[in-house]
Amino acid sequence: MFIHIGNGNVIRSKDIVSIIDYHIVSSSTIMEEMMKNSTGIIGPREDAKSVVITDNQLYVSTLSVATLKKRASMISTISKLEDYSSDLFE
Repeated sequence: MFIHIGNGNVIRSKDIVSIIDYHIVSSSTIMEEMMKNSTGIIGPREDAKSVVITDNQLYVSTLSVATLKKRASMISTISKLEDYSSDLFE
């Protein structure tokens, strides 16, 4: 499944390692170092609310952690539903 993380970025939900509040980055030296050493951060840093970490990339999002969590859990719920679409056309 895919998740829209804002700013025109859509990524595979299984690639997400972590979603972190952007304001925590400034309070952690390890997070600041990770952001500085990243080869490419996708997304605008102004108005940033969260950082989405994947194996290969860092994404800065203007969506909150709570919003992204809701989207991820919605995808999880949808993927667990039974598929009855074939019954509709019989």
